[in-house]
Amino acid sequence: MIQKKQLTKAEEEIMHVLWELEKAAVKQIIAELPMPKPAYNTVSTIVRILESKGFVDYEKQGKGHVYYPLVKKQDYSNQSINSLVDNYFQGSFKSMVSFFMKKNDISLQELESVLKEIHKDEKS
Repeated sequence: MIQKKQLTKAEEEIMHVLWELEKAAVKQIIAELPMPKPAYNTVSTIVRILESKGFVDYEKQGKGHVYYPLVKKQDYSNQSINSLVDNYFQGSFKSMVSFFMKKNDISLQELESVLKEIHKDEKS
């Protein structure tokens, strides 16, 4: 199930924690976030926004909730990359790769290494 909605930076940060932990209460999510730790209410609000966007759901556990992702990390990553290519490179992966090669001064050896990785992944 691929979502068309983009996440904010804060929402993505929470999703990365949930993808890593698979299930977590708000306190567990906060424990995994970097310093300075956000307030409990802040994380709770973001999780509820993620729920309304269809990215997470919850199970009742005692008096609280345990949240879990409904969207797979790979699905969201693919959608984000496709959106980046469409919005900034007119749908051309070639233009995107060319941009990053020039911007990051990638050598031909590094490019060949990337291509070998891609071909290796295609064979497996």
